[in-house]
Amino acid sequence: MTSTLQSASDLPDLAGRTVIVTGATGGIGLATARALATANARVVLAVRDAEKGRRVASAMPGRTEVRALDLADLASVRRFAEAWEGPIEVLVNNAGVSVPTRRLTKDGFELQLGTNHLGPFALTNLLLPQVTGRVVSLASQVERMGRLDFDDLQMERRAYKESTAYAASKLADLLFIVELQRRLTAAGSAVTAVAAHPGLVATDMTGGSTGLAQLVTRAFAQSPDDGALPVLLAAIGDVPGGSMTGPEHLVHMRGGAEVIGTSKQAKDPALAARLWTVSEQLTGVRFPL
Repeated sequence: MTSTLQSASDLPDLAGRTVIVTGATGGIGLATARALATANARVVLAVRDAEKGRRVASAMPGRTEVRALDLADLASVRRFAEAWEGPIEVLVNNAGVSVPTRRLTKDGFELQLGTNHLGPFALTNLLLPQVTGRVVSLASQVERMGRLDFDDLQMERRAYKESTAYAASKLADLLFIVELQRRLTAAGSAVTAVAAHPGLVATDMTGGSTGLAQLVTRAFAQSPDDGALPVLLAAIGDVPGGSMTGPEHLVHMRGGAEVIGTSKQAKDPALAARLWTVSEQLTGVRFPL
């Protein structure tokens, strides 16, 4: 395996490996799923809209299947996990949201925290006994601006701001990977956990930006296929557990993929452990190993 990745065509033959990709009907998730399917992996598209998922999967090469999963609904997460049989080589927690107004998941969580962190947290721990290789979660360098207010995680008392909620959820994603790796190592598991920062990518999520952000996106954003490279490296590359991959160029915003640095707070073991405990309490799901 490689420690960098320049193109999806550099992936090894993944025949016989099963990979789950959440949110695989568009953007980085679709590009990731397509690249893995092209490399002969069995790719399971875990998506909210199964009909759309089947349309997307029908245009992919190789062996694909579609299963319904709504990360904003813990009952849906549990149904997905309970129905799963067989080993999982790689679980890619790709699905995520960013919304301009405060909304709630079906379980009453703030939507960004619930979809971007708590749903994947529950899914990963429920499937973990069947994971044989790697857990990958999409994070972001925006974690450097994230803050976790444990007295108001759901932003019930603070004024809601989309960028604040998003940064907090991405910090949570990275802390989740760090604590998951610590627990896997302590349990003697061969599974590794890696985060991926896709860089600045032109997707439906970034398409709604305005003003200066819109100009920057138009000028510098890369394609979802290029944004998928850090995810693919995290999934199959020779990279350390608990690390984060990201683009090589333009301050880790474009081109290729390599292991990149994270903020001091993202490495804080006490913060990661506290978030894990709170996440277990909120979801009712615990580390199974």
